Amino acid sequence: MTRERGKSAAKGTQATRSGRRNPVAAARGGRPSAWTIASVVVIVLFVAGLAVYFVTRPSTHAAQPQGVQTFSNLSRNHVTGQVNYPQTPPVGGNHNAVWLNCGIYTSPVANENAVHSMEHGAVWITYQPTLPTADVTTLQHAAAGKSYVILSPYSGIPAPVVASAWGVQLRLTGASDPKLAQFINYYQQGPQTPEAGSPCSGGTGSPQ
Repeated sequence: MTRERGKSAAKGTQATRSGRRNPVAAARGGRPSAWTIASVVVIVLFVAGLAVYFVTRPSTHAAQPQGVQTFSNLSRNHVTGQVNYPQTPPVGGNHNAVWLNCGIYTSPVANENAVHSMEHGAVWITYQPTLPTADVTTLQHAAAGKSYVILSPYSGIPAPVVASAWGVQLRLTGASDPKLAQFINYYQQGPQTPEAGSPCSGGTGSPQ
């Protein structure tokens, strides 16, 4: 008799257990928790950040072009008014407190703002205003879609096209000179940049 009661009690306990719903399983089968959603958001933002980094960073396999002139001991003070730069176009030095927005310009831009952009890692491509339209188009294609490149005409430069970055400069034979792409790939946010990662947007200027 005692054994039968024990069996009945055990069966009742099993029935009670089997009838209960596991709260963890119920939570898993329901809507995603706030923690799960937050984790997904963090992962998405992390992946997006990596994508931006790999798009804007210079290639680690980029070759340094030959013939680049280097300039050292460049001052980096913020000043007002015009600055008398020793290079044409300038490669660094004192500059305006507001940087130039990177992009394509069809009119000359202020030296002082462009120099600030180069401090942030921009490459400044300048060309003689008399350059044929087809060559200007070639340069525009080279600069298009690059977050840290400025393109603008510049009177009085010593070559048809001159590429500059902070402390470095390269004279090019024309818009199709293969060294231009090498210069951009190596020096855009390159090792010469005093303030790598600083923006080249949100400043002054309205590029195309």
